[in-house]
Amino acid sequence: MNRVIAQTGAQYPIVQAPMGWIARAPLASAVSNAGGLGIIETSSGETDNCIAEIAKMRDLTDRPFGINLPLLFLRDTRMVDAVCNAPVTFVSTSAGSPGKLLGPLKDAGKVVYHVVPTLAAALKAAEAGVDGLIVEGGEGGGFKNPDDVSTLVLLQAIREAVDLPLIAAGGICDGRGMAAAFALGAEGIQMGTRFVASAESPVHANYKQAIVDAADTGTVMLNRSGTPCVRALKTGRSLALYAAGSMDRAELKTVQQLYFGGDMEASVGLAGQTAGLIHEVLPVADIIRQTVDGFHRIRREQGERSMAGGF
Repeated sequence: MNRVIAQTGAQYPIVQAPMGWIARAPLASAVSNAGGLGIIETSSGETDNCIAEIAKMRDLTDRPFGINLPLLFLRDTRMVDAVCNAPVTFVSTSAGSPGKLLGPLKDAGKVVYHVVPTLAAALKAAEAGVDGLIVEGGEGGGFKNPDDVSTLVLLQAIREAVDLPLIAAGGICDGRGMAAAFALGAEGIQMGTRFVASAESPVHANYKQAIVDAADTGTVMLNRSGTPCVRALKTGRSLALYAAGSMDRAELKTVQQLYFGGDMEASVGLAGQTAGLIHEVLPVADIIRQTVDGFHRIRREQGERSMAGGF
């Protein structure tokens, strides 16, 4: 049996990425209701609001959902306590060592997956005792490892060394990407940019349209030599920061003006390279259905060709 499905309780092994301010109850519940695993973010640092969003989920869905805890951004111990007491089984940790939270989370009966951008990080997380790994390649949007590795290579390296369930993240937005990830050893996928450009996503239409309009070269990695290193859509502002060679963290203080106000030059719009593969805004249910159908179609066609003795 698929271990990601067994551990999450979701109908499909499709996880929604925990995007700050965006991954809240309206989007997460839509993903869960469509058979995926919606995730509530806590990276915004808005403890009271995030706790309220977790509570809202029970009014919006009776399906499983999860919560993300990014260690780098945790400033309030109430958030960890709230997650331990929340009606969820699945918790993902990121941006730090999972060992710091594994004790209380496991004591609370949670299944814990850790986000890893390198093989070394995967080995450390596995040794710490996590239940699974979210393997995040450099193609993904948001905060990145400046010494990035593609999902294609990273999945192979980690699968070769670790026998834990893997969720592939970065560079996946449809059934083709899902089939490729499973061929490399993944048992689930995580999508962020694809769900940002969904009907239920709370972001401004300008941000969704910018994703739809992006070319395959439509994102840029900023601040490789500093912190934070992020992948964002190419805009006048992001290209100026790229040319300058650095980006102050203060740039992200105005990101909500971009996300929800629609001013695409107010900050940098985080997005992955899959922006170049997304051609329309769709309801979450359609995104998940098309992804699952495409995945099965490709796997079936590949099997038929293999059985026929051809490539």
